[in-house]
Amino acid sequence: MEFIRGLNNVKPQHSGCVLTIGKFDGVHLGHQAVLSNVLQKAKALGLPATVMVFEPQPEEVFTPDRAPARISPLREKYELLKQQGVDRLLAVRFNRAFASQSADTFVHDLLVDKLGVKFLVVGDDFRFGQGRKGDFAMLQAAGQKYGFEVVSTQSFMMHAHRISSTAVREALADSDFALGEEMLGRPFAVYGRVVHGEKKGRTIGFPTANVMLKRCRAPIHGVFAVHVAVDGKKFNGVANIGTRPTLNGVRNQLEVHIFDMSADLYGKPMTVFPVAKIRDEQKFDSFEILKAQIQADAAKARLLLE
Repeated sequence: MEFIRGLNNVKPQHSGCVLTIGKFDGVHLGHQAVLSNVLQKAKALGLPATVMVFEPQPEEVFTPDRAPARISPLREKYELLKQQGVDRLLAVRFNRAFASQSADTFVHDLLVDKLGVKFLVVGDDFRFGQGRKGDFAMLQAAGQKYGFEVVSTQSFMMHAHRISSTAVREALADSDFALGEEMLGRPFAVYGRVVHGEKKGRTIGFPTANVMLKRCRAPIHGVFAVHVAVDGKKFNGVANIGTRPTLNGVRNQLEVHIFDMSADLYGKPMTVFPVAKIRDEQKFDSFEILKAQIQADAAKARLLLE
């Protein structure tokens, strides 16, 4: 799958496509139903199936404190869309300057001139352009003017798959990972590359593999019993997702203590599958109290995973 980062990398050879625009956060079964039909249409027209996303997401620019947690950051979204058979992913850099362009400019300059859209699939609540003046009706009118067809994602949604990213987030926030898996069509997981941490865990016999979470907010927080996939093998472990308040942490990160494993994992990709929540993250009065709690968490995680 071709990845186009930024409109400056859209070239003349990219003109002509079947396009869908959306967040596709999680690429859940509802999204997959839409993408399946987009792919069929693209094949029928002999054109590349293209997905356009905005990066960062608009809410992360205008209301970062209220922006929804990301189920899948961009790199993961790329992999999931690739698995669905999408030909191109276009990540448009979203900022206030881009948001201030008129709806007409968005349609004429981007959709028509740059991308040469022949078939467009968007949600019927899609808004675009300065003041969010552009809407589905405007796109349909533009389609008649410029010669492309516009349909709603609802036309491509199977009744059994009326699933939203919001519903997935709620299931994950409630630690209902079975329901999350049902809606995503796969187990929810957190991916990342292991980085160097402060190595505090080593001093208490609980070395951790650390992954920085490259998203504004994670969809889950707290301490979890987890399955871990690394180096082609699977392990059990206990993980904390949060800011580590006892250690005065500020950045969101994932820390995993993998049971019965001592290999050096720095720089290696790791996939963590939360199985059950043990407790919320909390601040302890001392490192010693934290150590005792981690021992209890690990014991509970072992029991839950047996």
